[in-house]
Amino acid sequence: MAPECQLFGTLGCHLCERAEMLLHPFIERGLTLTHVDIAQRSEWVERYGLRIPVLVRLDTGAELGWPFASEQVNAFLN
Repeated sequence: MAPECQLFGTLGCHLCERAEMLLHPFIERGLTLTHVDIAQRSEWVERYGLRIPVLVRLDTGAELGWPFASEQVNAFLN
């Protein structure tokens, strides 16, 4: 079973949209993904503002920053 993850990004971010499209097959196979808008908290803007989108595993706190490919996501989730 895939770990639960968050995708940190923001509205209007074309890279975030690309990441979402790349993650769609993983969601279809059971990945639980919550989208988090970094604009909601200043500490998220500070931490992720220059490197969104960032995929974060909730079980380990591990982060995978953009750019990433399907193979990298697969390794990250396993």
